[in-house]
Amino acid sequence: MQANRRSDTKPEVTLRKALHHLGYRYRKDFRLDLGAVKVRPDIVFTARRVAVFVDGCFWHACPEHGRQPTTNEWYWAPKLQRNIERDRAVKSALTEAGWRVVRVWEHETLQSAVAAVVDALESGSEHVSDDMGSVPG
Repeated sequence: MQANRRSDTKPEVTLRKALHHLGYRYRKDFRLDLGAVKVRPDIVFTARRVAVFVDGCFWHACPEHGRQPTTNEWYWAPKLQRNIERDRAVKSALTEAGWRVVRVWEHETLQSAVAAVVDALESGSEHVSDDMGSVPG
């Protein structure tokens, strides 16, 4: 698992480049202290209070592309469930602190991801990937 990146994944870098090209400036991997909860969104717009997460299909149990591991299931099933629970707790803590949360899956098109972020920045809406939190079977 050491080879798995926590930040600067390909989908994240691609999204950041597209947003930068559109003229948006942001912080990457910026730590937010929300009381007991410490969060590191992938992209943070501090002035507009928007936190963007680019979720990997395996690590966050994508309902479309995530899969239940076949080896070491005793380890991976609870691990993926904890990731889902952590994502929910992070979203709740950010929302309570007045932040807008944008969550996109790594498989979403670049245009869709950029549109979700721009929409949150310009109109104040949130984008959370559909069916977040169901472990595939």
